[in-house]
Amino acid sequence: MSTLVYGAGNTLVSDEGFGVHLVDYLQRHWDVPPEVELLDGGTLGIMTGYRVEEVDHLILVDVLDADGFPGEVRRYDLHDLLLDRLPVKLSPHQIGIQEMLSLSALRGRLPQSATLFGVIPASYAAGIGLSPPLAAALGPVAALVVAELERQGHRLISLRDVGAPALRAC
Repeated sequence: MSTLVYGAGNTLVSDEGFGVHLVDYLQRHWDVPPEVELLDGGTLGIMTGYRVEEVDHLILVDVLDADGFPGEVRRYDLHDLLLDRLPVKLSPHQIGIQEMLSLSALRGRLPQSATLFGVIPASYAAGIGLSPPLAAALGPVAALVVAELERQGHRLISLRDVGAPALRAC
């Protein structure tokens, strides 16, 4: 069973790059098993559609332009994405994730499941860093992604635990 964690966004437009920053955060803090791929999808959208069609499960992370407070997380499943149940469109990529999934559906090549963690941004200003509310959301959203992966049966190891000294028996 393979799972793709897909971080979308433009890192030159502050919070719009949240999904990409989240993938980087996961790479720095977690050792993932070989059947899990962490993908910096950037703004490639349709250009990465083939990767989505090759996996059993998809976890998407992107900003969601909706009412709410910055850093608030909304969770959607594959049916929400395909049936247009999102309150508004995802971030403004050339061809978005919803269109990519719709094309995969037409081709009969959808993953078995898809989960979107959409985060409400604070800023779309030009800049490479996240706003304070979204920088603070990296850890909690990463925990949601890790929990989703573990629910699917994947075993992840925190890199904080790897370097810890072993306890000795007396």
